[in-house]
Amino acid sequence: MKNVIILLLFVVSVFVSCKKEKDTKPQEEKQPRVVWQSYDETKDLEATQSLEQARMHLKLVNSKVLDKNDIWKSLESELDFFSEEKYKSLKQFILEKDIPTIQQNIKDNRLTYEELTLFYIYRIRKYESDNALSLNSVIALNPKVVDLARELDKVDKASIDVNSVFGMPILLKDNINTEDIATTAGAIALQHNNTKNAFITEKLIAKNALILGKANLSEWAYFLCSGCPVGYSAVGGQTLNPYGRMIFETGGSSSGSGVTVAANFCVAAIGTETSGSILSPSSQNSVVGLKPTIGVLSRTGIVPISSTLDTPGPMTKSVIDNAIVLNAIIGKDNNDAPSIATDINFVNLINDVSLKEKRFGIIKDLLEDSIYKIATEKIEKAGGVLIEIEPEQVQLPGFLSILNIDMKNDLPEYIKTQAGDEVEIKNIEDAIAFNNKDTLIRIPYGQQLFEGIITDSTTVEELNEIKERLKTAARTYFDVHINKHQLDAILSINNYHAGYAAVAKYPALTVPMGYSAKGEPKGLTFIAEPFSEGKLLQLGHAYEKVTKERKMPVSYIE
Repeated sequence: MKNVIILLLFVVSVFVSCKKEKDTKPQEEKQPRVVWQSYDETKDLEATQSLEQARMHLKLVNSKVLDKNDIWKSLESELDFFSEEKYKSLKQFILEKDIPTIQQNIKDNRLTYEELTLFYIYRIRKYESDNALSLNSVIALNPKVVDLARELDKVDKASIDVNSVFGMPILLKDNINTEDIATTAGAIALQHNNTKNAFITEKLIAKNALILGKANLSEWAYFLCSGCPVGYSAVGGQTLNPYGRMIFETGGSSSGSGVTVAANFCVAAIGTETSGSILSPSSQNSVVGLKPTIGVLSRTGIVPISSTLDTPGPMTKSVIDNAIVLNAIIGKDNNDAPSIATDINFVNLINDVSLKEKRFGIIKDLLEDSIYKIATEKIEKAGGVLIEIEPEQVQLPGFLSILNIDMKNDLPEYIKTQAGDEVEIKNIEDAIAFNNKDTLIRIPYGQQLFEGIITDSTTVEELNEIKERLKTAARTYFDVHINKHQLDAILSINNYHAGYAAVAKYPALTVPMGYSAKGEPKGLTFIAEPFSEGKLLQLGHAYEKVTKERKMPVSYIE
């Protein structure tokens, strides 16, 4: 009995000691919550009226239907104990780092997937709540993303491939379906479009990527209004360029995808392109953007413009990250007719590749651009072979009809098979009527392109003839020189030749090339024959290693 009493006294003393130690241990301080407040935009809007680019003459900055606080509302409790000090301590392991480096930092226990995710949520809230720095680049965050990150932290880190999207927070352009976040295409008509996951969303989830949320975009993928600002949507407001906020265009229509990558709001983003909508915002925001050949990536579950020309594609800070994300989302989709199967490992493909003896067509007229000229000289210095070419300018008559007729047919099919039950519109006519009920809020810049869809009387036979004629013309535009000079790629700027690449169904990759005297980014765009994504990534990676042109936007470095 005596021994039992002694044992009980010992247990009690240990408990009291532990409790005392716990009570005296400093507790993490709960952080004050950050609240975005609307402001009078008059002066900001007036300042844009003097800009040379007419499309930058803005009518509004912030959305009239989205309270920014709602973007991070469901995740506020997750940030209650994530301090500014913690945020600053993690920056060295995350900002401007590529995926392999971030993964290695996690394997080396410098940070966790949970911390990585909280870092981006904190950073998004930090800047998007500041009316002097906000970029309107994010429409929604995934309420489950932190819980998902915690689950991934339970996995043995030794087993994780550094060249994978495992645990990487990725933003999707808000025309790509996600199960836990509405897919709006920036349009109020789709504001409550609760869907299943798109095919490529499922691919990312299967590889344990973290869907961080949805990026803003040019509404309806910039096929709504004519001459209106790129990066504007009724749901998300006006996306702004971090290199020249309310001065430079963001590029469209994957504006938010480009901006969020540039500003380090995510590891990577997915955009979509019909003609220039990945290449343009990637170039304008000094990030790497790949527009693949139609068929390499599935379009199922993506709000369409054109089943002929649409494709998603990765947007990243580096070429290695682009290859990693591409690896994660390839795969044959039986519900998308052009879709192909591929077992290429794009990361392995780009290792140990140089520019030596690679042959490039450089466009004579573009050499007047000093940044392009310097870029080509760097390629030549690295051993590349430059052939000056003068492609014969050809028109692409009927291009708009491809978009008009495809969208007239493809949008009702998407709504029927992929949209949520809450969506009330069924076709373009319904969308026009819906917008006309409140033109100031729903279509402040008009809907001229939507109206053009209705008036386009092109027949199916005429449309097929246009598609074939334009494909032949555009391929001839490139192939005359590719074949004659045995070129590996033709070099362009930004999205200057995106229309030709679109109808030719040629892939294109843009890589940061430099900055104008005013600080506006430009991209060097590599264009090659169909299904040559691997070659483009090789060339882009080699060019990137030689030049290292990407710089983080100054106002977002701290």
